[in-house]
Amino acid sequence: MTTIDKRKWLTIPLSLILTPFVYFYAFYPLINIFSNYHHEKYFDSEIWLSNPGFRYEMFDNVQETDTLMGKSKESVKEILGPYEWLSWDDASNGHDVDKWNYGLGVLPGAFNSKSEAVEIIFENNKVSQLNHYQQDIKFDDKE
Repeated sequence: MTTIDKRKWLTIPLSLILTPFVYFYAFYPLINIFSNYHHEKYFDSEIWLSNPGFRYEMFDNVQETDTLMGKSKESVKEILGPYEWLSWDDASNGHDVDKWNYGLGVLPGAFNSKSEAVEIIFENNKVSQLNHYQQDIKFDDKE
């Protein structure tokens, strides 16, 4: 007479059900915490200047905390560095020195043709407005 071990009928389905829960609710969150996946949530001037890839993540904090609002051009230049480009003004047919632009580090790739940027608008030499926008990037067909 042989005996059938019924424990395997309980342990196999139970392990198949519990494994994803353990992974997604215990193991995976710990990996994210230890790997520092959510790197720069808060604004840091040094990182803004040295690593433009983190700018997109930091910009939300800049908007929420009004970090730049009311700052002078000299202060903004000290915090963010010199402007990367100026907005075009059709009325004067030239660049507007009161509209500074910075790239936010999100560049066009395989699935998008736009680059993320921010425009800082000055009135009376003080920051009055921040505009987040997507800039169309056109590629030359010459290669």
